[in-house]
Amino acid sequence: MKEKLQRLGQSLMQPVAVMPLAALLMGIGYLIDPEFWGAGSPVAAFFISAGGAILDNLGILFAVGIAFGIAKENHGASALAGLVAFLTLSKMLSTDTIAQLRSLDLEAWKLAEPYKVAAFDAINNKNVLIGILSGILGGKAYDRFHGTTLPDFLAFFSGRRLVPIMASLYALISSVILVFIWPFIFAGLAKFGSTLTKMGALGAGLYGFFNRLLIPTGLHHALNQVFWFDLAGINDIPNFIGNVKDSITATYHPGMYQAGFFPIMMFGLPGAALAIANSADEDKKKTTKALMLAGALASFLTGVTEPLEFAFMFVAPQLYFVHALLTGISVFLATKLQTYAGFGFSAGLIDLFLSSKNPMRSKIWILIVMGIVFFILYYFIFKLLIEKWDIATPGRTAKANSDTTVIHTEDKGRVSTADKSEKEERAEQKVSLSSSHKEAAKIILEGLGGSENVDTTSYCTTRLRLTVNDPNKVDDEKIKSAGIAGLIKPGSKTVQVIIGPQVQAVHDEFVELLDK
Repeated sequence: MKEKLQRLGQSLMQPVAVMPLAALLMGIGYLIDPEFWGAGSPVAAFFISAGGAILDNLGILFAVGIAFGIAKENHGASALAGLVAFLTLSKMLSTDTIAQLRSLDLEAWKLAEPYKVAAFDAINNKNVLIGILSGILGGKAYDRFHGTTLPDFLAFFSGRRLVPIMASLYALISSVILVFIWPFIFAGLAKFGSTLTKMGALGAGLYGFFNRLLIPTGLHHALNQVFWFDLAGINDIPNFIGNVKDSITATYHPGMYQAGFFPIMMFGLPGAALAIANSADEDKKKTTKALMLAGALASFLTGVTEPLEFAFMFVAPQLYFVHALLTGISVFLATKLQTYAGFGFSAGLIDLFLSSKNPMRSKIWILIVMGIVFFILYYFIFKLLIEKWDIATPGRTAKANSDTTVIHTEDKGRVSTADKSEKEERAEQKVSLSSSHKEAAKIILEGLGGSENVDTTSYCTTRLRLTVNDPNKVDDEKIKSAGIAGLIKPGSKTVQVIIGPQVQAVHDEFVELLDK
């Protein structure tokens, strides 16, 4: 299970890497035309549309990226299968399709069962949960059917051509299940959110906590509908932006369900990004810092947090839980201290500036002070927990299983586990194969016990990441004879062959040998 989750986390990095650019493009457009969102400026509309093309289709990006990443072979057919699964699920679970299947008048259904309609409306191109599910279905369909041979009269549909067809079938089965359970999940969350509104500052804090906790599933939209809009009569965002003074009561003030997000998105998450970057392995620090910096800027300026949150929510869920907890504390404190601010887009610098001009604002300077405190808290808490729990955050290799690790370098042979980390990093930076890429791949495959013993194969910055069926067939010395930098066995059936910068070339030759 750990191996599968790590593979899922690895496959998430491709769509995540696209999001910082999209967030910055939208932020620039919003800065140019904050009032009309591009309607008053063609230049602003250009930037907003360019960024929205990505952020408005995150579900599709995740479906394609995950299917491609988790399939045993990173083949384009798996990506196509993920896309087909997503399109099938989105269509089958749309409100129009559900109404048609149930022979319902859509407008009458909206009046009779508004929560169910809202639930199915949430399944759209932005829904990351459906994207992840589709990606998994597509990847699994590829692994199961890419080598299937059909009878002669259906032979055209054999092998990889069969994969998208089976992915669609998987999605159809999944949609039948989701038709029954999705509305109850969505409506349950909305009901839970309405209960929190009666709890004052504590309820606001709990809302902040669950808002972040539900981000991976896409179900946070159910809670947002309750607190930010008019689903349960609160309507916090329109009340703040529209200066609706008659909405103020003894337990409610416009902006109380928004203000506490500013310290987190502008300061807290950038602090977490700095901790992750500083915890990266030396050979990966430059790449990790670039990714974290882009995400931090997007979060600080525009309040778009997905590039940072998706970078660690699956590979380090314990850190994401801490992030959700700190968000809840921030929203609670902001409400308790009676500081109020709002946003039209998200809780970034641009919206904070606009809030400072709004008559409904109150004590915005407190949010800046809170932000500085949360930046420090995020940095030191994340740094401490990453090291204490030995978490493999982006750019960092966990050291927990170093007792099973054997490293081989050309001048030192075997090294002790105490020296492993330093030696490994140096070896990965200086490695040079003693043979051609094709010959090296051949030797490695023979050392692994042949193609029939290889279960999965992928690669990262410097390593071949493999799983085998029978670890007893693995010949360490044979693999080392290819001139590799090192060999790591973090699990009973997991083998990592350290190649260096040439890893993709060796992986391509390795996969070609497997195909043959």
